[in-house]
Amino acid sequence: MRRPTRGEIRNARAASGFLLPFAALFLLCFVAPIAYALYTSLLKVERSGPLGLGGGAHEVFTGLDNYAQALQDPTFTAGFGRVLLFGLVQVPLMIVLATALALLLEAASARWVGFFRTAFFLPYGVPGVIASILWGFLYVPGISPFVEMAGSVGWDVDFLSRSSVLWAIANIVTWQYAGYNMLVLIAQLKSVPVELYEAARIDGANAWQVARHIKLPLIRPALVLTTVFSIIGTLQLFAEPLVLQPLTNSIDSGYTPNLNAYNEAFKSNNQNVAAAEAVLLALVACALSFGFLRVVGRRGKDGA
Repeated sequence: MRRPTRGEIRNARAASGFLLPFAALFLLCFVAPIAYALYTSLLKVERSGPLGLGGGAHEVFTGLDNYAQALQDPTFTAGFGRVLLFGLVQVPLMIVLATALALLLEAASARWVGFFRTAFFLPYGVPGVIASILWGFLYVPGISPFVEMAGSVGWDVDFLSRSSVLWAIANIVTWQYAGYNMLVLIAQLKSVPVELYEAARIDGANAWQVARHIKLPLIRPALVLTTVFSIIGTLQLFAEPLVLQPLTNSIDSGYTPNLNAYNEAFKSNNQNVAAAEAVLLALVACALSFGFLRVVGRRGKDGA
């Protein structure tokens, strides 16, 4: 076996030095919180004294009891069903909208591309809490111009009713993130060689045929990436229902899994069950993301 030279050893040490800060931050900010959440989810607090009101309290190992308690909570499981329905409708709608905007802005006849690209991306720069407050004013009866305009034509609409509030939240999320996804798709479109478009036009392809047979297949990696991010973001839905909660009775404390875990930890003072709910949420997000990637990868191989 050949021994490494001094130059190779020196390069390896230099590479390790550059990687060390990242590895330390990765362990501290990513691996350590996950490990602590897993550890906390396996414990529970036992208190001594009559009715558990004594001064002594200590943590004991409880196995998967916290997970069982979380799964038996109807509010928590209902929140999962709610965000899954949300994702089935909102994620495809947002990806289609972002793709359409990207294709339109990258069309040869498009004008004012820079202005419209910036205008569509600007909502992403608005924090989720601020966006929810802004849209909350547009949803509340008596304040919202939309409600007044609908009432003037005899249409009684309540954006914050139990049947409509989920889609009101979907509107906020779509407004905020469609421009970001559009920008990712445009970046992928920029990498497509112009010669392909010119060859297609010489062969007589129209704009729709170019978009369908050249642009869409070549931006497939970006479409997959934005869809995976959107799936994960759907399961992490938190700020929008939390901000809109004081405006309506349709949003309870467990409207989404994230909101339920937050209330368990900071209102019910049950951090162990909240940690179990957070771990379950992470597992579902991983399962859905990797499941989607596997389905897409299999279809890609079949198409090839």
